[in-house]
Amino acid sequence: MIVVSAPHLGCGTVDVQAAAVLVGRMNIATTRGTTSRAMSLPNILTYGRIAAIPVVVGCIYAQSILDQPLWLRWVAVALFIAAAVTDYLDGYYARIWNQQSAFGRMLDPIADKLLVASCLLMLAADGIIHGWSLWAAIVILCREILVSGLREYLAALRVSVPVTKLAKWKTTVQLVAIGFLLAGPAGDEVVPVVSMIGLALLWASAIVTIYTGYDYFRAGIHHLIKEDEG
Repeated sequence: MIVVSAPHLGCGTVDVQAAAVLVGRMNIATTRGTTSRAMSLPNILTYGRIAAIPVVVGCIYAQSILDQPLWLRWVAVALFIAAAVTDYLDGYYARIWNQQSAFGRMLDPIADKLLVASCLLMLAADGIIHGWSLWAAIVILCREILVSGLREYLAALRVSVPVTKLAKWKTTVQLVAIGFLLAGPAGDEVVPVVSMIGLALLWASAIVTIYTGYDYFRAGIHHLIKEDEG
């Protein structure tokens, strides 16, 4: 008969308990690290950009659909400008403070597309974007959907398509166009051509959007063909 001594059992119990405590501490540290990254300043700026969207849309809806005072449009413009500025600041601070994270890289383009798409849809419902100009908005929205799908597909293949300077200029022109259009009739009271400038810039951004979207489309098609042949 084999006899196991009590001291041996005690040591085993202590070892198991120590391992459990160590794993628990590691899990807590991991959770704290993830929470810390999620609540970093760059990500907080991105959260703020998303939070501004319903307020901007609500101001335009209240002024246009509910026939409220024109100053609500200036509130929408101010919030939109603040949100657009955070689009630059979150990436800037993430780089200089080394706070880049997978969560931030995922959330940032989503926030951008939500902001642009929501404003374009509201401006179309408002009637500021009308007639042939609706096609410019449709081109921009379709491009964003296409690029989002291609990015997800290319990311699965571990293929990165760098953002070109022209694409950055496209985003800038797009945001400026939406800013002018949000001002709409309130801006026209100050400078009569504000809405016209906004529509012209919207068409300019739509044209550049097609060109820059071609880079993603070409990369996506190339890897699709390569994968099918492989």
